[in-house]
Order: sequence, then structure tokens, then C-alpha cells
Amino acid sequence: MLPELNAFWRTLAAHGGQVGLSNGKRTLSYGELLLEVSQRMALLTELRAQRVALCLDNGIDWVLWDLALLFSGRVCVPVPHFFSDSQKVHVLDSSGVDTLIGGPEVLADRCGFVACRPDIAQRAVASAPALPEGTQKITYTSGTTGQPKGVCLDAGVQLAVAQSLRQATGACACDRHLCVLPLATLLENIAGIYTPLLAGARIELRGMADIGLQGASSLDLPRLLGNVFAIAPSSLILVPQLLMALVSAAERGMALPASLRFVAVGGGRVAPQLLRRADALGLPVFEGYGLSECASVVCLNTPQHRRIGAVGKPLPHLQVSLGLDGEVLVRGARMLGYLGDAALDDDWLATGDLGHFEEGFLVLHGRKKHQFITAYGRNVNPEWVEAELTQQAPIAQAWVHGEALASNLAVLVPRHAAVSDAELGAAVARVNAVLPDYARVDQWLRADQAFSPANGKATTNGRLRRAALWAHYEGRFAAIPVINPSCHSS
Repeated sequence: MLPELNAFWRTLAAHGGQVGLSNGKRTLSYGELLLEVSQRMALLTELRAQRVALCLDNGIDWVLWDLALLFSGRVCVPVPHFFSDSQKVHVLDSSGVDTLIGGPEVLADRCGFVACRPDIAQRAVASAPALPEGTQKITYTSGTTGQPKGVCLDAGVQLAVAQSLRQATGACACDRHLCVLPLATLLENIAGIYTPLLAGARIELRGMADIGLQGASSLDLPRLLGNVFAIAPSSLILVPQLLMALVSAAERGMALPASLRFVAVGGGRVAPQLLRRADALGLPVFEGYGLSECASVVCLNTPQHRRIGAVGKPLPHLQVSLGLDGEVLVRGARMLGYLGDAALDDDWLATGDLGHFEEGFLVLHGRKKHQFITAYGRNVNPEWVEAELTQQAPIAQAWVHGEALASNLAVLVPRHAAVSDAELGAAVARVNAVLPDYARVDQWLRADQAFSPANGKATTNGRLRRAALWAHYEGRFAAIPVINPSCHSS
């Protein structure tokens, strides 16, 4: 076992009889947890498993299998439940998985797996794809185009991130974490499992439907809030849309639990206005920034060092610098490489994100590849404008485009069907009033449907498929006569 894994094991053992995992019906102390992990490690050895896919719902079993794979040095391949069937098949086949834990029978049959134990199936893999040396986990990112890409990570970098997060958030004394995001997402896996385990905290685990989340974007807010009140966690990890739902509910008079000490938000741009709204409610929200290629979190705001509008300061285990064009570069925590690609040959990882520093805090502008240049030569990052638009109550989703155009265009998804064009127009006008002229939306359309993975307009983790949106709406924009900015309707 690697030294860092030995140290992790000893830390868990030191927590002894404290409750480590709970699903509301069953609890495991840290001692019981390690015993269960040891039993699973022995079974993996008996099965001669090498590359193991976890296709389980959030729960105690997911955590135990993940830890058994970590400590035994086997390759773990989490399969997000919100991936399509074809994406799941791609994950299993492209990574050369020989052992499948969980998952529907139809998936196992389609990929040639044969059941050998309850919830465990195996297959012979004639020629497994080569992996970078040291690969322990392959996490798949659902990019904006094509099939998901496999990011290869070693055990050391995952634990380094977890240790840094423990150090950065230690003053909050969070002793009960509720997992809200899927465990197959690296953020919850590392920040929601490994970090609380290092701290000796109690991790509360519920199935995704039980917690109020289904698919990639369906939310049962009353169920989610009911769980938060019943469990009384001290920490949560949320994506911006979940934070928006929580803040909006509180602003409508719904009470918030007093137990919360640290609510991390990341996974997408968070509008400063939303953070100020959370502040006004007394919610302890802290924005962060990370990416799978850096084993999750890179920067984080904390109670000691916080700035609204920034994603925080770099964690202590890594360095962050900026390229000549403002691209964010990271050294000290990075992937081994993409599955199927050549190994990385540079210490610095180019993130594809643009930003600048303010007194040590990183401020992001948006994705380098999404930045467009208007016909007047102005650079605009659409995520910035889109985040401002979706802060308006009538607007649920927004897509902004302006490459080589004299005026910027937007497609708006209303919050609900009863929202009128006049309300959308007023919302655009309010946003334009606080934007510089080159970033304002001059023409907009009402979307014919929400942007979702089902219609190909968004990825499974909510990122917009910009090329698909332009292909779909280009003709409709061409038919609209140019009129005065901020006064456009569909």
C-alpha cells in the first residue's frame, strides 16, 4: 500500500467508534467501516478484479466499494447515473472494465457481463486499453461535444486535494456532511467523502431520488429541504442551480436549518448577486473552483478568506498562475492524462479558463474556448452575461452569442410557461443596465424548449452545447429585423 494510503487508513482507524457513515437506517462506525472495506478488498482479490465500475446509487455501499478499490490499488471507474445508456456503454468499454458492481441487467447484458455474485458481474477483456502508470480512478467528464472523456487520476492527488480541503475548512468544525450531489461526480467523491472521513465526521448518505434529485436536472425541492432539516448537516456541496433553489425558497419564507456552517458551491459560474442574496439570509455559502483534470477543487473561499465575485484562493497543495492571455494554469495537482491520449509532458496544466488575481483571490472570466469577439473587436465571455440573466426571476436558462456580430444575441428559457415576453424583456433591460455596452444583449428570442441533454442543447451536467444552439436558432435570428437594444421580443 502506498504511504499516503497507509496514512489515510491510520487516520480512519484513529476515529475508532465514532459514527462514520449513515443512511438513516444503518450506521457504521469508523472501525466497522474499515472491517467492511477489508472484506470487500478480499472479495476483489478472490474475483481477480482489475478495473471495476461502480454503477450504484448514492449510499453506504458506494462508499465502501470506492474505499476498497482505493486501498487495494485497483482501478475505480464511477458511472454517473445521469449518463445515457450509450454513454454508460462507452464508459465501460473505453476503460476496459472487467468487473461491474451494480447497474441494470440490460447494461450488463449489452456489454457482455455475466453475474457472479449479487450485484456483481464480470467479463473477460481481451485487450484492455493502456493506462498511465499509477492510474487508480478514471472519472468521466461529460464535455460539450461527443462522448465523455476519461480523466486518469492517481491515489496521491485525490488524497492531496482532500487533505487541503480539510486544512482549509478545519476552523468550521463540520461534523456532519450530507451528500447531495451524485457520488460518481468527483467533487462529492473527494470533498464529500474523503475530506469528511479525514476529519472524523459523520457522512449522511441517501439515494438520489430520496434526496430529491432525479436525472441530471430534475429537482424535488421540498424533498431536498425536508432532508436537510431532518438530517441537520453542518456542510453541503451544491451546484449553482441548487443554491439558487435554496435561496429562492428562503426568500419566499421557507425556514433554513441553523445547523449549516459551510455550504460549498461550484461546478459553474455563480453570479455575485446570488451570493449576496445568500449572505442576506445568513447562509454560510463559499464559492470554489475546480476541474476533474486537477482532481476536483483548485481554489476555495473560506470564512477566513472570502471575497464575493472571486472563486477563492488556491489550496495549499498546488500553485496557480496565469498565461499571457489570462488562461489559468495549475501545477502540483493534475491528472495523469486523458484515457487514450499521450501522457502529459508539462508540469503546468492549462485549464482552458480565463481569469485574473485580486489580492490573491482568483476571479474567473469564463471559458477560453467560449469567449467570442464581436464585430467591434470586443472580447465577451458569455457565461458572465448568462449568469447575470439567470439571476432575474423570469429567466431559468440563457444562451448568449455574438461571434463577429454587431450586436449580441440571446435565447431565453422562461422560469415557467406563464412568464410573458414583456417580463423577459424587462429582465433583459435590467441586466443591460449594469453591463458595459459591448456585453449587452441586443436581440433575444424565447426558447421553444428548455436546454437539456434530451434535446441535445445541454450536457448531462448542465453545460450548454453552444454549437447545437446556434445551429438550431440561427435561422430564427436571421428573420428578426434589427431594432433598438433592450427592446426585443420574440
